[in-house]
Amino acid sequence: MNESDEVAALRAKANAGHAAAQFNLGLAYDTGRGVPQDDAEAVSWFRKAADQGLAEAQFNLGLAYSNGEGVPQDDAEAVSWFRKAAEQGDAAAQFFLGYAYDFGEGVPQDYAQAVSWYRQAADQGHAVAQFNLGYAYADGRGVPKDAVSAYMWFSLSAARGTQSAATERDDVATKMTPAQIAEAQQRATDWLAAFEQRN
Repeated sequence: MNESDEVAALRAKANAGHAAAQFNLGLAYDTGRGVPQDDAEAVSWFRKAADQGLAEAQFNLGLAYSNGEGVPQDDAEAVSWFRKAAEQGDAAAQFFLGYAYDFGEGVPQDYAQAVSWYRQAADQGHAVAQFNLGYAYADGRGVPKDAVSAYMWFSLSAARGTQSAATERDDVATKMTPAQIAEAQQRATDWLAAFEQRN
């Protein structure tokens, strides 16, 4: 099967209302894989799949509105699609929704809501959500200030390759006792063990 046959097969399924095929056809237009790159066409297919409740399509539609690709830029619309995907457990959407609340983009700024969504993404291993959660605990933004929790989340984020998470962790450590550092390290170890069991 050459690429055009693959796209034709995908289009037939997408036209028949198959949500995953609609999403994948949207991705093809988004990246220009097998079809000419076309943001508006990508959005059109993402919307069809999103309307059927496909979380990945809802997330991609949120991104399109957030970045103004294929649709006019609209933070409130982006948030509404991120929320739909986030409520289905999509970690990336949970992170973006947390970010929207953190910085008041498309919703009123609400640090507690930001932390709530960051935590849901962080618990799924989303490294940048873990980093932002570390910041929330380090600064007492949306949660009580807690160096042990900040250190733990920065450590987990650093372990997943987030640039500067180790630096932030080490900065928090300068204000901690050796016992607090040991507790934070143990909590990070316990979290990782539980995470690996779940996945």
